[in-house]
Amino acid sequence: MRRRFLVALGGAALALSLAACSGGGAGSGGDTSDKKPGDLTIGVSMPTQTSERWIADGNAVKQKLEAKGYKVDLQYAGDDIPTQSQQVDQMITQGADVLIIAAIDGTALSGQLQAAADAKIPVIAYDRLIRGSKNVDFYVSFDNYKVGVAQGTGLLVGLGLLNKDGSKGTAKGPFNVELFAGSLDDNNTQYFFGGAMDTLKPFVDAGTIKVKSRQTNIEQVATLRWQQETAQKRMEDLLTSSYNDGAKVDGVLSPYDGISRGIITALQNAGYGSAAKKLPAVTGQDAEIASIKLINDGVQTCTVFKDTRLLADQAVNASEAFLQDKQPQANDTQTYNNGVKVVPAYLLPIVTVYKEEIKSALIDSGYWTAEEVAAGQAKK
Repeated sequence: MRRRFLVALGGAALALSLAACSGGGAGSGGDTSDKKPGDLTIGVSMPTQTSERWIADGNAVKQKLEAKGYKVDLQYAGDDIPTQSQQVDQMITQGADVLIIAAIDGTALSGQLQAAADAKIPVIAYDRLIRGSKNVDFYVSFDNYKVGVAQGTGLLVGLGLLNKDGSKGTAKGPFNVELFAGSLDDNNTQYFFGGAMDTLKPFVDAGTIKVKSRQTNIEQVATLRWQQETAQKRMEDLLTSSYNDGAKVDGVLSPYDGISRGIITALQNAGYGSAAKKLPAVTGQDAEIASIKLINDGVQTCTVFKDTRLLADQAVNASEAFLQDKQPQANDTQTYNNGVKVVPAYLLPIVTVYKEEIKSALIDSGYWTAEEVAAGQAKK
């Protein structure tokens, strides 16, 4: 288990305190408030182990719950929707007292959520909002629209159109930019892309940024399951179809570090990265160690850091609130409508990490060590 998950967060964790009021919800009618933690089981359903980020989340949630004495059933679904459905079914039938779910497909678990509601098991959506069901009791995440704004801003900074303080940069353009989005079955994708495009729109309207491929709709630029290989293939196709006239790519909006690495690989294979043909500005998300090395080496422009340790703390706090027949503290009760109800949420802050912020945001906080950044690989 990575050392960073053992770091106590002190005041940050205490700030995520439980609300004192009791409340309703799918699981709030149970009788767990007088039980000891060792008698309670929390089911944790994570989407995949192919992403460094989700391994970190699963480990963090499990470790923090077990430190409080709870039993934890942590399952990864291998990015397979039927597998996740079966795993959640099993958690319910085996008597889980709370479910924490990071859904593969935000619309595919309605049956499982109804079964959880019937069994009075609270459901916490973890970072990915579960849609189309009234039986989602709470949502823990980051401000996902602001993630998109940060990515759009990072691209503008990388192009030289803005400075990091938001002031106007010295670059004039026009610049050729290509757009990538995440998986359409992930509710966050809409927020990321919306925030980024709202940020880029004035520059697109002014002609300072041009999308040479003309692929600007989210359906055209989405990346199923956030796969690095899918993004690499699409970037290769864009270079072949839209840049065979000698034009160069100046920037790429990427919503996630794995996608960014696929994009960068395609660009490097096409000769980008030399003095004559420099790599374009490329954004990212999740502060994955391989991408942090790329940022440190001047290959990737930036990433959006979402501290999974804080997210795990809030998932634990929300679980404990439900187990005590209380409602978790929410700081957003308006934004996250899942198509059936507005789900109360606790949203956490984000940090944009350029090369200059690696030490303060990631190394000094204990998320990565300097040795890991230099190697581009996490210590086991």
